[in-house]
Amino acid sequence: MSTPLRGRRLDPDARREEIVAGALRLFTEHPYAAVSTTDLAGEAGVARGLINHYFGTKRALYLEVVRRLTTIPEVAVSELPPGTVDVRAGAAVDWFLDAVERHRGLWLSVGTGAAGDIDVDAILAEADEIAADRVLAALAPDAPDDPYRARLRSFFGLVRSASREWLVRGTLDRAGTRTLLVDGLLAVLRPGVPPGRSDSQV
Repeated sequence: MSTPLRGRRLDPDARREEIVAGALRLFTEHPYAAVSTTDLAGEAGVARGLINHYFGTKRALYLEVVRRLTTIPEVAVSELPPGTVDVRAGAAVDWFLDAVERHRGLWLSVGTGAAGDIDVDAILAEADEIAADRVLAALAPDAPDDPYRARLRSFFGLVRSASREWLVRGTLDRAGTRTLLVDGLLAVLRPGVPPGRSDSQV
């Protein structure tokens, strides 16, 4: 993604999105303390005052970036391919691995659950609930909320651990991480397939 051109007239929502996109690029490549408000403004192609206007502080912008990174967007679910639960689960894991690979640095600092930041922890907890909603709706719509939501939250812990094994320790490659996560997701969801219905009917 290239740095936006300066001087373009954008509506407030579009300008805000450009600032978030620029901040995502910078926080992916550099730790929080190494990124200044001036850097953020330059990356987004806006005056520094607009960062404060839209977000108030660098910290608030950073937390918005963390929220965007760790929350599964609705479009990621709506665009899953048709097919069996196995096919759709594989596509969902591929989407996740692509996102993690693109934003590796930021994911490792916050997405693995090791940030130790109360605000980031709250965002991760909220992201888990949203993810549970969207995964259940996409892959097991007939599964009861309880206990499958708890199973999915447990699975998200595996996701974070597997990310560290892949990206930090190198004990898993991407293919191995994919296999582990797809198998784990299917194991969590399989009981959600109602008796007498095949995966292809879910």
